[in-house]
Amino acid sequence: MYYRKRKWRAASGQLLAVFLIVMAAFITGSGIGYGKDKASVECYKETAKTVVHATAVGLGETLKNVRSEKERVDMIRSFVGPIRFYADQSGYFYVYDYICLNIAHGTQKNLQGKNLYDHKDVKGKCVIRELSAAAKKGGGFVEFYWIKPGAKAEFKKLGYVEPIPGTDYFIGSGVYLP
Repeated sequence: MYYRKRKWRAASGQLLAVFLIVMAAFITGSGIGYGKDKASVECYKETAKTVVHATAVGLGETLKNVRSEKERVDMIRSFVGPIRFYADQSGYFYVYDYICLNIAHGTQKNLQGKNLYDHKDVKGKCVIRELSAAAKKGGGFVEFYWIKPGAKAEFKKLGYVEPIPGTDYFIGSGVYLP
């Protein structure tokens, strides 16, 4: 058991290091953080797509030797929990399974373990169902409303999701729109 925990910590640390290097290089080279005009929104979208893809692939590879569902969930939660990106720190990850059970959420820990199949945003959209459908197709963008970190109200958001290879999960992030 000790060996497995040590191996898991090493894999998590390596995955986090690779992610942070990719993010730092991408964000510093992309001009992110200079407003949210149309060009900036496109840049934010590209960032969301890039970080979601890189993280999905990395998590898929890391999780393939983890047999216990509890260990998988714990690993995902400990990895995505502290990550924030974009200049305003509004970038974070969320992970669901395909029946809309929240596995991990970067900013709303109270959602973890809850099934959000019937969750509707302020406009009546079944958000998680649409995200799940996009992930089942291999990935895609979905526009919806969600609570922005540090706010109480829902803001318009463009989310991007992809499946985590070798699992029954999908991961997403996005950009809050002006």
